[in-house]
Amino acid sequence: QVQLVESGGGSVQPGGSLRLSCAASGVTLSLFEMIWYRQGPQSERVTVATISSSGTVTNYAHSVKGRFTISRDNAKNAVYLQMNDLRPEDTAVYYCNKGPLWSAWAWGQGTQVTVSS
Repeated sequence: QVQLVESGGGSVQPGGSLRLSCAASGVTLSLFEMIWYRQGPQSERVTVATISSSGTVTNYAHSVKGRFTISRDNAKNAVYLQMNDLRPEDTAVYYCNKGPLWSAWAWGQGTQVTVSS
């Protein structure tokens, strides 16, 4: 059974940084493209960043490009999201999973990111 555990969220002021981690058990993440999603208050879950199975190809939502960096450590079976220059509109619960969304594993609890002054 696949279990995903996201961590690293918190409350920061605008312009701050956080590094999110996603740890997995029951699956070898290196076999899959991985995605960080986020879901803000009263909004749908959307893709923030994707990384290929090898880690060589990454893509970002326009709203986070240049500020967020997705990475992975296949030896540790983990995926990360470095978030810099955080803005209030980045406030959301962040989740990791594989893509596409319709094929996602059971969701973890997510990690809350709150950006406010």
